[in-house]
Order: sequence, then C-alpha cells, then structure tokens
Amino acid sequence: MNYNEKIQQILTVLDDLAEDTSVPRNIRKGAKEAKALILNEKEARDVRIASAIFILDELANDPNIPLHGRTLIWNIISQLETVAELSD
Repeated sequence: MNYNEKIQQILTVLDDLAEDTSVPRNIRKGAKEAKALILNEKEARDVRIASAIFILDELANDPNIPLHGRTLIWNIISQLETVAELSD
C-alpha cells in the first residue's frame, strides 16, 4: 500500500470520527482540524503528519472522550506514524 492509499484510509476514518455524534463536539472539531492539516500541501509531509499526530494526541487525552473514540484516535495515530515512513 502506498502513501496516498494509506492517507486516504486515514482521512476516511477522520471523517467518520468528525461525524460521530457520540463523541464530544471538541473531538469532532479536532478530527476536522487534523484532516485539514494532513491535506495542507503548503507544509512538508512530515510537518503535516507530526502536527496531526499532536492534535490527535491532545484529543486522546481528553477526559470526556468515550472509550471507542479514544481507541479510534490511537489507531489513527498509529497509522500516521507508519505512513510517515512510506514514499509516494
């Protein structure tokens, strides 16, 4: 699986999280922010991924997030860490 395919999978999961009404609004907003960062072509790829991971890590530590939301965020972070090593 190449970089673009993996990123597309991650963006789909971020969309799902952003539309999940069972998670708090700030978590949904953060998922949208992380997606926007990943898609921002003006920044270097590693900067975009690191910024998205930072935001998601902050969200995962939110005490109000339900367990399934936290698990989903951890999975996204894990995928982002592996995609950072892929080439186009």
